[in-house]
This record gives sequence, C-alpha cells and structure tokens, in this order.
Amino acid sequence: MIKTLLIILLCGILSACQPVDIHKVDIAAPAPKRTVLKVGTLYGPQIYLNSELGESGFDFEMAQRFADYLALPLEMIPYTNRKQLFAALKENKIDIIAAGIAKTPNRGQQFKLGPSLYKVNQVLVYKEGTPEPKDISTLSGEITVMANSSSVNTLTKLQKDYPELMWNQVNNKDNEELFALIANGELIYTISDSNSLLINQRFLPELRAGMILEEKVEVVWLLPPKNSDRLMSQLLAFWHKERRAGTLEHLNEKYFGHVKRFDYVDTRAFIRAIDNILPEYRSFFEQYSGELDWRKLAAASYQESHWNPRARSPTGVRGMMMLTQPTAAYVGVDDRLDAEQSIRGGAFYLKDMIERLPDTIPEAQRIWFAMASYNIGLGHVEDARRLTESMGMDPSAWRDVKKVLPLLQQSKYYKQTRYGYARGSEAVHYVDSIRRYYDTLVWVDNQTKKLEVIEDTEQINVIAEEISTDVHISAD
Repeated sequence: MIKTLLIILLCGILSACQPVDIHKVDIAAPAPKRTVLKVGTLYGPQIYLNSELGESGFDFEMAQRFADYLALPLEMIPYTNRKQLFAALKENKIDIIAAGIAKTPNRGQQFKLGPSLYKVNQVLVYKEGTPEPKDISTLSGEITVMANSSSVNTLTKLQKDYPELMWNQVNNKDNEELFALIANGELIYTISDSNSLLINQRFLPELRAGMILEEKVEVVWLLPPKNSDRLMSQLLAFWHKERRAGTLEHLNEKYFGHVKRFDYVDTRAFIRAIDNILPEYRSFFEQYSGELDWRKLAAASYQESHWNPRARSPTGVRGMMMLTQPTAAYVGVDDRLDAEQSIRGGAFYLKDMIERLPDTIPEAQRIWFAMASYNIGLGHVEDARRLTESMGMDPSAWRDVKKVLPLLQQSKYYKQTRYGYARGSEAVHYVDSIRRYYDTLVWVDNQTKKLEVIEDTEQINVIAEEISTDVHISAD
C-alpha cells in the first residue's frame, strides 16, 4: 500500500515537471492595445538576475523604469540564448529586447535599434598563465565565440584584413559558460565585451584581458522591425528624460563603476575564504543583518578583517568588524575579539549609520554612504556631500560623491570643510572593494543553489529508479 502511494505521488511530481512542447501551444494574436510590457532578456550579473531578494540588473532597472513611464506592468522573460531571444522578438512574443546586446550592422538590418545605453570594448579573453597573444593572425581556429553574438561581427570585420582568420561558433553556450571553459583550460580564447569580463573576473580570477579587437561598441535595446514606431518614439522620449535625470550615469556606476579594479591574488584568496572560513561565521551574519542583506555585512567584514576574529591594526581597532573601543562601548560589545559580539556590534553600527543619513539619499544607495561613513566617519562624508553640492553635482548620488571624496586629501578643499582632512580615496576604494566582494558572494550563492537543484533532481531520479526496480521485482 505504501509503495503504491509512493508511486502515485512520484508520478504526479514527475508529470507536473514535464516540459511543455512550445510547438503545441497556440500563440494568441497580438492585442490591439498593449496591457503589459514584455521584455526579453538573458541571465547575467549586469543584465538580469532573479533571486530571493528580487530582480536586479542594469537592463532590468531600465526596463522597470520604462514600464513605469508607460504606466504598464513589466514582465521580464529570460531566454537561454540569443537565437531564441531574437526569434521571440521577430515573432512578436515580446515587445523589446533588453539584454546587453551590442549594436551591429546585421542587427540594424533585422531590428530597430534603440539609443545607446553605454559603450564597451570587444576584447580577447584567455587564461592566466597562457602567453598573451600579440597578433590576431596567429589565432586562427583557436577562438570560440557564441553564435549570433557581436563577437562574430567583430571577427568578420577582422577577417577582411586577415583572410586566414577562422573561429568556432557554439549555439549551446552562453558567455559565462565560455568564461568557465577558458578558466578551466578547456578553451584557449574567446571574445567578450569589457564589462562582462570585468564582472566575471570577480568569480573566475583566472580570466585575462588580451588585445582590444574593437573599441567603443554601443550597447542598445532591440525593437521589432515592424509595427513598433510608437514604441520607439516612447523609448526615445524616455531615454532623453532619464539621461537628463542622470539615471544612465547612476546605473552605469552602480553596475560597472566598482569592477574596474581587479586583483588576481586577492580574488583567489576571497573565493578560498568563502569555502574555508565563511561557513563558521555565516549564521552570525544572517542572524544580525536584520533587513540588510547578510552578504553585504559579510563583505564589509571581509574588507575589514578578512574574517579573522583576532585581527588588529596599528590604530587599535580589533576583531571581525574592526571596532574601536569607543564604538564597541557604544554598540554594547564587551569583547571585540569575540566573533559573534563583533558581528552583532558592527551590524548595529552600520544600521545606525544608515538611519542617520539624510532622507534625501535614495534607499538603494544609503548602504554605500553608510559604509563610507563606517570607514572615515559620517562627518567627513557629510563634508564631501556639501562639497559635491557646491560643485553643482548631486550630494545624494553616490556616483557624484565618490568623485569628490578624494578631494578631502587636498588642502584647497578640506580647508573649506567642517571636519578637515580625510583619506577620501581610501573610503572610495573601501566601498568599491565591498561591492566587488558582495557581487562574488551573490554569484557563489546562486551557483550553490543551482547545484542544490541539480542534486535534488538527481535524488528524485534515484528514488524513481529504486521504485521502478521494486515494481519490477514485485511483478516478477
């Protein structure tokens, strides 16, 4: 009886998980009036991610703003490769493509191209330890790129000058998979846009940037070739509005501004620490982070102490969160070398900093102002904000204040401030480092969840096989 129930239950689960045959689904005719903005995209740290903390990514945030501008709900529809994505737009299954797609002549013939969002370089990517290539003509047959990618366009243009140049195209791999194959030594070279490489170096520090193959390539959104004039007109009006408001600059800084510093040794050490040290303290970060993402708290702690509970500096700060004695007393920490107490105290102090910031600072940016304050003090950050405003920039935008903070080291500027000299450039580096550590933690967390799903699926298959075996034995 129990075995029968298990079989019924398992069959129900498996039947519910059967893939849908998209060829058998009737596609409804397009509605005469758009009631939702359907945006096709690809997964990627800078493009679109969907986690337990919600959706994120440059393209997602811009798409959400565009949907708000149109007064429509947004539906993000991720595809697994560019071929599917482009087909969906041609078949009017989606209204627009927002996926970090580069502008190329071929795409201009197939689709309507939106305005430029940002620019990237197309660079050759290879593995650390491999001799850096100096001559593109010597690489024939050793370069592997995604089919339907702008890399193909770059290589096609280069082939005019180097007729012997050949390359391999793959349909079943995305950029991140090609990066992993390069890092593992399974591929020799690929081509990537500079932003994607910088972001993925945080997770795969073995990656190296070689020669620049094409400079200042525009990244754009794609619209259907027909019946999209009104949507294009609305997109252009929206783009001009957001550009004037500084949104493009803000999102560029948010997603790409902190990744330009890359340290191979530091990144390798951090990834090892995630495996070997973090598990011992993770529960404390989760317990005391409150509404703050625990991974931001953990990233700040790594920047402070490299997760060493006995860390100390010549200035007398100590522990996991490197608290001064006055700060420890303020947050109720008796023993700065006690990891749990230090994390609890650091979390309290960081949240206190966030609450003390002016209300004019947007919620999403408050954490970076708070961390800069954690590093050099709230007074110096306020000095930088006042200087920022005096220079005609936005004192509530981190992208502007981070430009001004280093000026606190110059007498010309700190003489104008209330709190005087401060090592503002260190505060900028401090915050950028935390943001990179946080990005890496998010990536590792997402990869772990993917592996757990795979393991769960494998476990279901094992159970199914065992039940199937039992059924055959019983039948015999």
